[in-house]
Amino acid sequence: MSAADKFLYVDRNMVNNPLAQADWATKKLVWVPSERLGFEAGCVKEERGDECVVELADSGKKISVNKDDIQKMNPPKFSKVEDMAELTCLNEASVLHNLKERYYSGLIYTYSGLFCVVINPYKNLPIYSEEIVDMYKGKKRHEMPPHIYAITDTSYRSMMQDREDQSILCTGESGAGKTENTKKVIQYLAHVASSHKTKKDQGELEKQLLQANPILEAFGNGKTVKNDNSSRFGKFIRINFDVNGYIVGANIETYLLEKSRAIRQAKDERTFHIFYYLLTGAGDKLRNELLLENYNNYRFLSNGNVTIPGQQDKDLFTETLEAFRIMSIPEDEQIGLLKVVASVLQLGNMSFKKERHTDQASMPDDTAAQKVCHLMGMNVTDFTRAILSPRIKVGRDFVQKAQTQEQAEFAVEALAKATYERMFRWLVMRINKALDKTKRQGASFIGILDIAGFEIFELNSFEQLCINYTNEKLQQLFNHTMFILEQEEYQREGIEWSFIDFGLDLQPCIELIEKPASPPGILALLDEECWFPKATDKSFVEKVLQEQGTHPKFFKPKKLKDEADFCIIHYAGKVDYKADEWLMKNMDPLNDNVASLLNQSTDKFVSELWKDVDRIVGLDKVSMSDMPGAFKTRKGMFRTVGQLYKEQLSKLMATLRNTNPNFVRCIIPNHEKKAGKLDPHLVLDQLRCNGVLEGIRICRQGFPNRIVFQEFRQRYEILTPNAIPKGFMDGKQACVLMIKSLELDPNLFRIGQSKVFFRAGVLAHLEEERDMKITDIIISFQAWCRGYVARKAFAKRQQQLTAMKVIQRNCAAYLKLRNWQWWRLFTKVKPLLQVSRQEEEMQAKDDELVKVKEKHLYAEQQLQEMEEKQHQLSAEKMALQEQLQAETELCAEAEEMRARLAAKKQELEEILHDLEARVEEEEERASQLQAEKKKMQQNIGDLEQQLDEEEAARQKLQLEKVTLEAKMKKIEDDVMVLDDQNNKLMKEKKLMEERISEFTTNLTEEEEKSKSLQKLKTKHEAMITDLEDRLRREEKQRQELEKNRRKLDGDFNEIHDQIAELQAQIAELRAQLAKKEEELQAALARIEEEAAQKNLAQKKIREMEAQLSELQEDLELEKQARTKAEKHRRDLGEELEALKTELEDTLDSTAAQQELRTKRETEVAHLKRTLDDEAKVHEQQLVEVRQKHAQAFDELNEQLEQAKRNKVSMEKAKQALESERNELAIEIQTLMQGKGDSEHRRKKAEAQVQELQLKHSESERQRLEQAEKLAKVQAELEHVTTVLSDLEGKSIKATKDCSAVESQLQDVQELLQEETRQKLSNSTRLRQLEDEQNVLREQLEEEEEAKRNVEKQLQTVQAQLLEMKKKVEQDAGCLETAEEGKKRLQRDLEGLNQRMEEKCSAFEKLDKTKTRLQQELDDLLVDQDHLRQIVSNLEKKQKKFDQMLAEEKNISARYADERDKAEAEAREKETRALALTRELDSLMDIKDEVDRNNKLLRAEMEDLVSSKDDVGKSVHELEKAKRAMEQQLEEMKTQLEELEDELQGTEDAKLRLEVNMQAMKAQYERDLSGRDEMGEEKKRALVKQVREMEMELEDERKQRSAAVAGRKKLELDLKELEAGIDMANKNRDEALKQLKKIQAQMKDLIRELEDTRISREEILAQSKETEKKLKGMEAEMIQMQEELAAAERVKRQAQQERDELQDEINNQATKNAQVVEERRRLEARIAQLEEELEEEQCNTELTNDRLKKAVLQTDQMNVELTAERSTCQRVEGARCQLERQNKELKLKLQELEGTVKSKYKANMAALESKIAALEEQLDMETRERQGATKIVRRTEKKLKEIILQVDDERRNTEQYKDQVDKLNSRMKQLKRQLEEAEEEAQRANAHRRKLQRELEDSIESADVMNREITTLKNKLRRGDFPFTVRRTVTRQGIESDEDSESKSEIPEPERKPE
Repeated sequence: MSAADKFLYVDRNMVNNPLAQADWATKKLVWVPSERLGFEAGCVKEERGDECVVELADSGKKISVNKDDIQKMNPPKFSKVEDMAELTCLNEASVLHNLKERYYSGLIYTYSGLFCVVINPYKNLPIYSEEIVDMYKGKKRHEMPPHIYAITDTSYRSMMQDREDQSILCTGESGAGKTENTKKVIQYLAHVASSHKTKKDQGELEKQLLQANPILEAFGNGKTVKNDNSSRFGKFIRINFDVNGYIVGANIETYLLEKSRAIRQAKDERTFHIFYYLLTGAGDKLRNELLLENYNNYRFLSNGNVTIPGQQDKDLFTETLEAFRIMSIPEDEQIGLLKVVASVLQLGNMSFKKERHTDQASMPDDTAAQKVCHLMGMNVTDFTRAILSPRIKVGRDFVQKAQTQEQAEFAVEALAKATYERMFRWLVMRINKALDKTKRQGASFIGILDIAGFEIFELNSFEQLCINYTNEKLQQLFNHTMFILEQEEYQREGIEWSFIDFGLDLQPCIELIEKPASPPGILALLDEECWFPKATDKSFVEKVLQEQGTHPKFFKPKKLKDEADFCIIHYAGKVDYKADEWLMKNMDPLNDNVASLLNQSTDKFVSELWKDVDRIVGLDKVSMSDMPGAFKTRKGMFRTVGQLYKEQLSKLMATLRNTNPNFVRCIIPNHEKKAGKLDPHLVLDQLRCNGVLEGIRICRQGFPNRIVFQEFRQRYEILTPNAIPKGFMDGKQACVLMIKSLELDPNLFRIGQSKVFFRAGVLAHLEEERDMKITDIIISFQAWCRGYVARKAFAKRQQQLTAMKVIQRNCAAYLKLRNWQWWRLFTKVKPLLQVSRQEEEMQAKDDELVKVKEKHLYAEQQLQEMEEKQHQLSAEKMALQEQLQAETELCAEAEEMRARLAAKKQELEEILHDLEARVEEEEERASQLQAEKKKMQQNIGDLEQQLDEEEAARQKLQLEKVTLEAKMKKIEDDVMVLDDQNNKLMKEKKLMEERISEFTTNLTEEEEKSKSLQKLKTKHEAMITDLEDRLRREEKQRQELEKNRRKLDGDFNEIHDQIAELQAQIAELRAQLAKKEEELQAALARIEEEAAQKNLAQKKIREMEAQLSELQEDLELEKQARTKAEKHRRDLGEELEALKTELEDTLDSTAAQQELRTKRETEVAHLKRTLDDEAKVHEQQLVEVRQKHAQAFDELNEQLEQAKRNKVSMEKAKQALESERNELAIEIQTLMQGKGDSEHRRKKAEAQVQELQLKHSESERQRLEQAEKLAKVQAELEHVTTVLSDLEGKSIKATKDCSAVESQLQDVQELLQEETRQKLSNSTRLRQLEDEQNVLREQLEEEEEAKRNVEKQLQTVQAQLLEMKKKVEQDAGCLETAEEGKKRLQRDLEGLNQRMEEKCSAFEKLDKTKTRLQQELDDLLVDQDHLRQIVSNLEKKQKKFDQMLAEEKNISARYADERDKAEAEAREKETRALALTRELDSLMDIKDEVDRNNKLLRAEMEDLVSSKDDVGKSVHELEKAKRAMEQQLEEMKTQLEELEDELQGTEDAKLRLEVNMQAMKAQYERDLSGRDEMGEEKKRALVKQVREMEMELEDERKQRSAAVAGRKKLELDLKELEAGIDMANKNRDEALKQLKKIQAQMKDLIRELEDTRISREEILAQSKETEKKLKGMEAEMIQMQEELAAAERVKRQAQQERDELQDEINNQATKNAQVVEERRRLEARIAQLEEELEEEQCNTELTNDRLKKAVLQTDQMNVELTAERSTCQRVEGARCQLERQNKELKLKLQELEGTVKSKYKANMAALESKIAALEEQLDMETRERQGATKIVRRTEKKLKEIILQVDDERRNTEQYKDQVDKLNSRMKQLKRQLEEAEEEAQRANAHRRKLQRELEDSIESADVMNREITTLKNKLRRGDFPFTVRRTVTRQGIESDEDSESKSEIPEPERKPE
């Protein structure tokens, strides 16, 4: 074992000691309580009733012990167990023994269920190195021995796997090692979760995380008696990790800093380390700058320079500065910190003395003060004045109060503590800022809590209560989580178990401390006492005893002389608390004069520390002279220490509950800080306090011992030998049978799915029985063995006895015969006789015979074997000869094969050279293509970026829309809240009136006082008149706002005009787009001509179709323009009719109307001009269109001629191709395959196009729906703006009423305060004058009366409560969100209960003061002065009210700004639409380039495919292919003939189409002429109407005309806007379509590139394989020759090689065919895979888009959430303040109700009248709002009608599009017929032009004739001509008239309107 393993792993040899097992089994070993060792081991000797006689194991002493005190001992197999939850006997003694054994073995970590128990070793152990970290990394908890690294790694891994936040809770006494273990956790995480792999490359964040501890230790740790480096604060370190598990930041929260250590320390203790570091480590320059002195010169260093062994303060100071540098804290902030530390030391040196004749303090020597002011940047005189005579507020004035010596010293100490605490808080904030500076977002975190454990001293104070309260909460969390895990285990195993929440066991104690009310807990009572004047610690204790005396966890001290004030029973035990200075500690007061000086300090660092001066409690509010805890302050001004800590703890518990907790319990073994020593009682106390024993108690309730079925059967089957039958049986069934035979109580066990669960102690009982059974078996085995050994020894003894007898007999015979002479002779002669040798010889002969026989048999066997071998060899010889003959034949064949292969090799080499050349060319082409591909990818990337930007802009607009809707909802909610508040105020008003009526009977005597207050009434009335004037002003302002709104509407109309212009630009861009599309189609046609000249005619026909479709589109555009003009005329007609009706109503004529008439005339003239201009433009467009038609026809004729020429060239090429047909047969086959693939792709593309069309239609539907929604939203917005303006008016009125009521309430409040002061002074005088007996009697009577009154009031309040409850229930039923209503009601009810209690106390005080008020009539004169002050306060409040009004105005201005921003954003969107159209042009150019590249790639692909198919084909296969190609050629000929037949059919169809075309043209010309006539008729009608309008316009009114014009403008603007939006959406959709097409083309290109690359690789691989095969064949030929030469020796090798050669020769041809087939299959498979890949890519792109949208939505939601939270917090704060003010005001109202009833009667009546007037105004406004809503509805209806019209037009356009598509399809079938149709159309055009010219000539001649006729008529009238001439003239005139009439009958298409 290594050095580290000794301190991690248990030596199992020592644990599995059989002697110890036997000792435990024989003796009944138990644990007995011991004063010295905690528990001692003993053996039970006797049992006498309830007592037992126990013999101690160590001393052998016998003692009698009660049975209940004895605790069972675990079997030895559980010795030094790693998890104490596995112990079968779970008790305190076993836990202590296990921990002790492990600690003495050097094992400091032990598990106890969820806990990891750590005992401080007081020495360095080698178990924290990097090797150990790597050892624990990624391992499960049960795989490794207990360690803090194991806990950390499990939490880290579970965080990564489950994505659940984790927490590690380290608790324990001071010196137990909490901070060190926290450091190890951070060290482990920094090593494991660092984004840098090596330690040298460790990131800055990890360094900062590790360096945060030295800084916090320097400023927050100190030396105590128990610990040299004790943390004097709790901390929660939150380390954030990203999705990959890397550290991205950290955050530290601190709790309960022991700031009193900065000013005083106990004996042998030090203050915070930084003081000593600074004094020892600072250089001369720093010492001079910080004015540092020697240790003994500082009073706050109580023990001087106390050093810590093994610690150098100087080195640690440099380390701290280095840590500052790593944390990137600048030097100026470092010096600021050190200045604060030095100033804290200097504050202690300030000394005060008492003056001789007064108690006032003075400062004889102010050197220390000067140093403090120098370091902190203050004025010395101001500082000394603030300490010695601070300014205190008395009433409304500030007075300087002289301080006593004790008060001054207390103020200085409080200042020092507060300064150090603020500096520490700032330091933590700065560290957090440094640790959170990374931009990566944390996905999850691990929190490490290092906080003090449970503390039980002799007398405990406020700090101990806070710590114990924290530990109660943490233990509750542990109990809850532990039994949740137990419950999960039981559910997993399917065990029946009723869940017990052991967290509820601790709830009573927690409620005793933290409960807010009914009855209030200790912290709530402490806060309550802080509010009361004259409250002391004693009164607090009395109140606690009164409220919580009956609580089960609360005990009163029994003895009167007991030092403790009260006791609380915690889970760890009973704790006595002493409540000295609890009120002061809870308030934590400061000298606010000094605090304000520090806030205004010249040092930036100090002023930043003291920036929140307003929140502190001043010393002026604490009366030091009376009692240390008595003070008086206003409610709601500050928060106590208890409240702040409670909030902090609740936040911490909330975060911990949301995490998966891991518990670490640190234990201090002894107070001497010695290694290897363990104090049992000390450890037991800590186990109790840390909750380890509590956890064991919970374990005992369940089934703590669990064992797997196999192990249970293996270990305890010996107890049930016959229960399990032979053969296989399931483990669970076997365990069931075993337990049945064991006859265990069913309550003691449960059988799960994989384990057996037992109660505590059951396994120990089974172990005892097992040991007894094993001892019985071993005893019987030993007995059998002993019997066997004894029997064997007995038989041996018997044999020995008989042998002894024989030896004895022979010895006796020998002794008799040895001296006989004959015997001697016989012994000498016997060896010489031969008879004796015969037997030996015979024996030798027999042995020889046996050996000879054996040899003979062996020889026979060998002979047989040799014969068999001979036969085999001869057979083999024959076979070999046959083989030799076969081999010779094969050799000849092989030589022939070799010659063939050599020839093939040469051919293949030639092919290979050709292929290599082609490969090089292909590589060059591929490189060029890759370069082009990169360019295309760059272009596509730019386009995608632009598209993303557009998408982001669109999403922003949607987000803004959502935010506007959210704002609308908020405004509606606010309106609802205001209504509720108004109703509540009305209800409260009614209640107040009822109370006033009740108190009238009791307060008749006080009516005299109301006379003095009549003056106030007049002032109030004046105030009300002022308020009414302001109301009028506000109404004027509202009117001005409406005017501004109208102006904004005008601006809005202008913006709409701009939008119309933009739409015109968009239309132009569309025309350009159409031209670009034509160019694109022409380019595509050219590319197709180059690719395959066979399809030239078809491509030209397609171009003709495209041009025809364009012409039809132009026609449709003209039709649309006509329809628009007709609509415009209709609108004008409607306007004329409306104006007629209005003219009939208004007949008065004024000068202004004449001006209007002139304007109208100008407008009408302008309209005429515009109509003429439009007509001219229209005719010009017609001419241009005709010219275009002519040009298109000319181009088509030219193309036809080219097609004919190409046809001739094609016939020539056809003859050449027929000659080359045999050579290109293979290429044709490959082309056919490619054709099939391309058709397959085309079908897929068509399917995709259909899908895209469906998507497009869906998107258009969605767009239409969105447009409708937009219109609705705009209407709702207008409606909401009107509602808002009404609500603002209402809110202003409500705020005025509220402010008036608040001012009155504040007046009443101040009166009450003054009256209470006077009452107190009067009561003191009365007590001095009156006798004590009379006072007691009067008090008794008063109390009785008060009780009665209180009972009455209680009854009334209860009735009111019941009414309130009913009302609340009714309101809750009406509300949409019932749950929120319930919560609010509960809060209100709690508040009402509190108010009830407060009212009861107030009523008691009122009853006491009623009798005294009669004697205080003389003091009313003083009240007048106070009333004057009240008037001044009212004026101040009036100013505040004005400020509120100004804020409201600012809010309205803000809303206007937001509207302007929205309009600006609309403009930006329109500009973006234009930018999109420009981008479309560039996209089209890119598309052209892509198509060209596509063509090139296809040609190269065909070459490659042809080259591929040539490789590896044999001559035989080529011949087959040739035959197949000939067959295909014949088929192609037949197909050509069929195509020619089809062409003839198409020509016939062409003739039909020509006829149809002529008919369509005739219809078109007729329609045009009819429309022209209709237009002229409408023009004439319009001219007539205009003339009538000129007559009627004189009587029109200004306002009416303006209103009508504005309304119509708005409607027109709306229409234009909708049209513009539709156009923009269409442009966007078209752009998206084109982009998708380009992307699809790019994908095709990429796919083809990949195909070429794959084919090239396959060709190379095949060539390499052929080379390898050739070389292999040559080598095999050489081997064959060698094998033929040596056939007999290597027969087997030759056979194998022959087989291989035969296989290769047979399979060579088949392999080639298979390879070709496999290649084809692979190519098909690759094509399928590529298609699937494309689909997957599309899906991924879609998912990515959705993801981006989701991320944007989540970000937006987060932003809105944060905003909502902040607003909720503000509202909550405001609500709390209002509730507090309400409570105070109601209390004071109740006190004043007796005195001020008559005074406010008149005021109330006046207010009621004003309220009625205001309500009337409200009704008026509501009526106006209803009228406005009606107008809005009308406009909405009109809007809907307009939208329906637009939809109809769209449908018509769609129908036209469908017709155009049908025509296009027909035109594709009849392509060649277009040429003749165009020629005929040209002829018709020429004929029409001739007719037009003739018409013009005839018109001119008619004009000339008319002129001549007129001249002749004139002459005739004069009488110049004779009669004959007149007759001829008349005849000619008649003929000319007839001609003119006939000509007028002919339509005039180009006649311009007059």
